[in-house]
Amino acid sequence: MNWGHKIIIVYAVFVAGMLFLAFKSSRQNTDLVTEDYYAKELVYQQKIDEVKRTALLSAPVTVSVTKHEIVITFPKDFDTKKITGQAELYCPSDEKKDKTQGFSVTDSTVKMALPGSYHGLHYVKIDWAVDGVNYYYEEKIFI
Repeated sequence: MNWGHKIIIVYAVFVAGMLFLAFKSSRQNTDLVTEDYYAKELVYQQKIDEVKRTALLSAPVTVSVTKHEIVITFPKDFDTKKITGQAELYCPSDEKKDKTQGFSVTDSTVKMALPGSYHGLHYVKIDWAVDGVNYYYEEKIFI
């Protein structure tokens, strides 16, 4: 075997490797975090204001995870007041595991059912309003 054959073998291995990488990259999941990210970025100052309002509450929002549900408990500031909003379970690695649930409660507790297949890193994002004032809270959880 002379040097010409060796060059052809190296070139063939290189081409095969590049074709393999092109095939694997075309099969990769490339979901966007959100479809309308530009429109959401334009109104992000509102989220910042809602987070600041949430930080001024007497106690933080608590999020606890049990085997089959997520329990969100609001501070005593909202006792006997009607809380309306939306809770989102966001999975950064798989868009199919995202779950959104609307709520309207007066007992300061929201329960969100949790399918058994949800494992790994998730974010709980809570948007709510009380007496026309909006609040926002986000927490990282591991299931």
